[in-house]
Amino acid sequence: TALWGHSLPFTRDQPPLLFFSSVDQDRYYNASFLITNVDYDPQYERQTTEEFRHLSQEIETMVKNDTTLFLLVCSPDPGGVLASVVLVFKFATADSKATSWDHVNRVLRRRLKTSSTFLNVDQSTLRLTGNRAAFSLTGCGIRRQAFSFTGVERILGGQRAQDGEWPWQASIQLDGTHRCGASVISNTWLVTAAHCFRGVRDPRRWTASFGILLRPPKHKKFVRRIIIHERYSDFVLDHEYDVAVVELASPIEFTSDVHSVCLPEASHVFPENTSCFVTGWGALENDGYSVNQLRQAEVKIISTATCNRRQVYSGAITPGMLCAGYLEGQVDACQGDSGGPLVHANSRGIWYLVGIVSWGDDCGKPNKPGVYTRVTYYRNWINSKTGI
Repeated sequence: TALWGHSLPFTRDQPPLLFFSSVDQDRYYNASFLITNVDYDPQYERQTTEEFRHLSQEIETMVKNDTTLFLLVCSPDPGGVLASVVLVFKFATADSKATSWDHVNRVLRRRLKTSSTFLNVDQSTLRLTGNRAAFSLTGCGIRRQAFSFTGVERILGGQRAQDGEWPWQASIQLDGTHRCGASVISNTWLVTAAHCFRGVRDPRRWTASFGILLRPPKHKKFVRRIIIHERYSDFVLDHEYDVAVVELASPIEFTSDVHSVCLPEASHVFPENTSCFVTGWGALENDGYSVNQLRQAEVKIISTATCNRRQVYSGAITPGMLCAGYLEGQVDACQGDSGGPLVHANSRGIWYLVGIVSWGDDCGKPNKPGVYTRVTYYRNWINSKTGI
C-alpha cells in the first residue's frame, strides 16, 4: 500500500487455540494431557514469553504430524503441567465421524507414546472431545486461514486484504470519519499512535470499527477512554512518545475475523531485515485519499544505524522508533495509515505487533522508509495502562 498518518507534517496519520487450515473437511477436536516431568512456571500463562515458546515447540514436535495443526495453553496441575490443545485433522469427504474419531484417537495416542522429545506424558490423563466450533480464538495472533502473498494485484507496492487476514486491524474514527488505524490487543483495548488525537481528545467524538471495509464495517464500538503517553506533545514535532491506548465502551465479541494481535515482551529483539506486514486504509499516493478496503504491504525492518545515515533520516531515529520498508522506496505506509499495525509472524505462525505507523517523509520515496513507534520500547507503558 502506499500505505501513514493523516495531515500532520511527516506523520502517518487462555484456553485452547489453533491454526486454521483452508481444507473444507477439517474436523476439530479438543485434547488435554498431563506432562509429568515439567514443573509449572507462571511464565507459561503468557504466550509471548520464551518459556511458553520453548515448551509449546516441544509439545508441537511431539504431537504434530502432517495432518495436525494446533496451539496450546498450559495450566498448573499437582502432577506437572496440563496441556490443552485444539487439533485440526483433515479427512476425506466420505469419512464418517466415527471413523474420524477412531483415527484421531489412535494417531494422538501413538504420537504421545512414541515421541522422542524429553516430555513424559501420562497416557491415562488423555482426554479427547469433539469441538463443534469452526475455530477457537481466545488467544492472540491467530489467523483464520493461511493466505498467499503472491497475488498479482499490487498497486504502489500493496494489495487488498481478504476477510479475516488481519483480524486485529481497527479503524478509529472522528465524528464518523476514518482518521487512523489501530490494533486490537484485547476485547476492550486498542493501541494506536498519539498523534491521531492531535487537537481532539474527547472520547465522545471517537468510535472504532472492525473488519476489512470502512463502509460497511463488521462491527462498531464507542470509545470510553483515550490514554495518550504523558510525554507526548502535540506541539513538538519530533515524533517521540507517539503511542496511545484506547479503551472501548463495551467488549468486542471475538470471531475469526475480529480478535487480538500478540504484544511482544519488552526484551524481545526483532532483527534487521525481519519481514513484516503493514496494513491500513491509507492513501495510495502522497496527499491522496483513504481507501474503503483494507490494504497490506510487506516491508523489511531497517536497522537504526542505517536509518540514521545522513542521506536517510540523519540521526532523527531514536530508541523508541524503528524503520521498515526499502531504501529504494515504492512500498510504504501513507496518509491515513497512522496508528495501524506493523506485524511479524514467528516460526509458529503467531503474529506479534512490532510497530505502530508513526511518520515518514512523503510516501515511498527512496531513502525515506516508514518510521514506526517501537512497541517493545513502550511495552511496559502499555501494560501499566491496560494490564495487558
